[in-house]
Amino acid sequence: MTTDQAQRSKRPLKLRSNRVWRTYTGGKQIEDWQGRPNAQDSAFPEEWVASAVKAKNAGREHIVEGWSLVEPEEEGGAHIALKDLVESDPAAYLGPKHATRYKEQMAVLVKVLDAGERLTIQVHPSRETAKELFDSEFGKTEAWYVLGGREIDGEAPCIYLGFKPGMTKERWRELFESQAIPDMLDSLHRIPVKKGDVFLVEGGVPHAIGAGCFLVEIQEPTDLTLRTERITPSGLHVPDASCHQGIGFEAMLDCFRYESLDLPSTLARYKKEPRLLRSTEGGRETMLIGSEDTDRFSMNLLQINGPYARRQNGGFSIAIVVQGSGELYWGQERMPVRQGDQFFFPAGLEAVTWVNADEQAELKVVVCHPPEVKTS
Repeated sequence: MTTDQAQRSKRPLKLRSNRVWRTYTGGKQIEDWQGRPNAQDSAFPEEWVASAVKAKNAGREHIVEGWSLVEPEEEGGAHIALKDLVESDPAAYLGPKHATRYKEQMAVLVKVLDAGERLTIQVHPSRETAKELFDSEFGKTEAWYVLGGREIDGEAPCIYLGFKPGMTKERWRELFESQAIPDMLDSLHRIPVKKGDVFLVEGGVPHAIGAGCFLVEIQEPTDLTLRTERITPSGLHVPDASCHQGIGFEAMLDCFRYESLDLPSTLARYKKEPRLLRSTEGGRETMLIGSEDTDRFSMNLLQINGPYARRQNGGFSIAIVVQGSGELYWGQERMPVRQGDQFFFPAGLEAVTWVNADEQAELKVVVCHPPEVKTS
């Protein structure tokens, strides 16, 4: 590792906006949130944050998309891939315990997502299924923190989550082969969502994010999405490879968890209530997803009205400023922050202090962490 890389491992790394192509349209709320002029929906509805994961898009395999770039420290400097920095010294950037367990793999991926249309009905493999079918150490359990939403065609934001009672693999195969989309949607629980809601979506659970949803997603670091609709709501034809990701349709159907729950049981299992962790004069820290929910990752919300100091505890974290503006302090240095900014905090950065710049509004920051590495 060079001297410059060693210095970077002890300071906040501001990341460049990193939009990624998907099979659905959206992104207008991301652009509004980031303060961009002439915000509009497009085929780039997702912002991948602190990503070392390459997007899997059939027909676009020749394009490297998904990897995050670190903003240069001086004007005119070169952008550096976060992946390259981490690989130069995993222990310095990710922490010794994490590097021992996962080597250069960050073991987590964070996104900001804005759905301009309903996403196709889909499932992600569990860790066990991903190992068997994709030779991947990671599946794609994920969690959502709803930032807001918009009505589209008169419909308020919602999600579709989990099979209703009575579903079997045979019935699901019939609906898939006939492409009976209304019946497929009716087989899932339709759940209205609002700002502040938190949901955990385990591997194997069928789901679809509804039109108008604007949210932060934290997940295992893969792009393994299995889709059951051959045509998206806006009319895009989905190639077979984008449906089954190369494993075939029978294996795709095996990835679904055919567990049938009523709506109260579904909400009790997958809708999570935030829990207060810490309160000071400078702000509050709330756990959105924690170890009692999953061992795959964790996600907290900082609500800052004054100086709020936070230690790293030997690991790395990923931060997104979801509301407001202010400053970020570390040691004797500082930098301005504003809504839409995204950061990677290396393990070598011992502590930071967030300061709110507006007495009339809170500075809000979502902080994401990789899986906890337990020592025996």
